[in-house]
Amino acid sequence: MAKSNKKADTIFLVCEESGDYNYSIRRKGGGEKLRLKKYCPRLRKHTWHNEKKK
Repeated sequence: MAKSNKKADTIFLVCEESGDYNYSIRRKGGGEKLRLKKYCPRLRKHTWHNEKKK
């Protein structure tokens, strides 16, 4: 079996409420976009964060 040549891209998690780029992760392309509940330092609470490429 040959390995896939997909490279991991840098993805940013953007806060829905403040619009800040709070987290960056490395992830292979394809699949569904991430939507996670993460901590937003500006608002000082947990908010929903969406995946976005810069």
